[in-house]
Amino acid sequence: MAQVLEFKLPDLGEGLTEAEIVRWLVRVGDVVAVDQPVVEVETAKAMVEVPCPYGGVVTARYGEEGTELPVGSPLLTVAVGAPAAGTPDFDAADLGASALDSPDSGARSTGGEDEGSGNVLVGYGTQAPPARRRRVRPPASGTGPGHRSSGASSGTARVVASSSPAPAAGVRADTGRRADGPVPVISPLVRRLARENGVDLRALAGSGPDGLITRADVEHAVRAGASAPTVPAAQAAPAVARPERSPAEAPVPAAPYASGTAASRAGTRVPLKGVRGAVADKLSRSRREIPEATCWVDADATELMHARAAMNEAGGPKISLLALLARICTAALARFPELNSTVDMEAREIVRLDEVHLGFAAQTERGLVVPVVKGAHTRDAESLSAEFARLTEAARTGTLTPADLTGGTFTLNNYGVFGVDGSTPIINHPEAAMLGVGRIVPKPWVHEGELAVRKVVQLSLTFDHRVCDGGTAGGFLRYVADCVEQPAVLLRTL
Repeated sequence: MAQVLEFKLPDLGEGLTEAEIVRWLVRVGDVVAVDQPVVEVETAKAMVEVPCPYGGVVTARYGEEGTELPVGSPLLTVAVGAPAAGTPDFDAADLGASALDSPDSGARSTGGEDEGSGNVLVGYGTQAPPARRRRVRPPASGTGPGHRSSGASSGTARVVASSSPAPAAGVRADTGRRADGPVPVISPLVRRLARENGVDLRALAGSGPDGLITRADVEHAVRAGASAPTVPAAQAAPAVARPERSPAEAPVPAAPYASGTAASRAGTRVPLKGVRGAVADKLSRSRREIPEATCWVDADATELMHARAAMNEAGGPKISLLALLARICTAALARFPELNSTVDMEAREIVRLDEVHLGFAAQTERGLVVPVVKGAHTRDAESLSAEFARLTEAARTGTLTPADLTGGTFTLNNYGVFGVDGSTPIINHPEAAMLGVGRIVPKPWVHEGELAVRKVVQLSLTFDHRVCDGGTAGGFLRYVADCVEQPAVLLRTL
């Protein structure tokens, strides 16, 4: 007979604890194969297609597009295997509200053949079959649809059918939820949003699976003018007579722009989540923990531009300007390794790193991301150009993996593409420094004792003052500027 298996949002790695559903790739009733992508989610790191480790018929989906789910919460259920001979055909709605785990179910396809899913994401796969069995309990006659338990972390779906139209003691009649029990919400962010806006979660009927309360439910209640949380009648304190207030003691409504909490301010609210939320958290931590300083210098980049043009005219793959700047960075870090380090405050140690994993800032429709070129110190200009092109295209299409966005030891920030000359960027925690490059523009410049129009660029270095002093930072930046002005200086280190 058909087995209904519940597939939960797996651990996506890199310490990620939640993901937002961006797009469902399957519908209820679709047949899926083992390891077929079923949903596209957005984490704080990247967009990820999540493959399902089971093969069968999709019987239920949990969560609408745009909702956030914590790791371990149900994503969908799949009916695995075909009905046994002589048994009635199963109904998708019934299967979606039940779960049958048997020791021999494994991850079989609809044809009944045993298949196994590789551990395509962290923490799940189907080599080890489920070990528990649940019996299908159809709803009793005359009752409404079964209500699933709010325990989203349980291994199987459970059916709780109403046996009486009258609510039990301690249960609210409007939502069917116990007045003293937990309130199922889609994420802690929803609970906080309700608390900030004075919305009583117990008075809401969730629109999510199993009655989960989503962000949309809370926002709808806020727009509808939901009142402050009410105290259940069973817990209400006895009324106490209070003296009437004088006009002077009457509360005064707050002015529209008066100081106060963010919850009292009018305006459009943009959720601080996904990539934007991750950037906010990392930059805030950087400013809290790192005593940063910035130094800068103007450099004549005319010879560097001539050198790049000569390389590209010689044939072969094109060399990008960013690749040449990256090659200069790796040479400078070999001379000043203090800037390729991190600080371990618990051990009170500076950890100088042996490898250079070079991050570069890339602006995308989803926000600022920092892809990382692994082993940049071992690459030549041609290899760096190819890797920059690959990662930039992946950033533009939203296909960067968490591994592409982590592990950086130094960041190169080319903000000149935005048409600006200088900046004081925030260090990409837990790195120790970032080199900024402004736009390259024609400017008056004294060249060989005469005033001339040259291509000038402003270079800036923001560094962690704990790892070095200004002399080291200045030496690094001066070496970079010398290589930009006279690319032949690099020949000493090649």
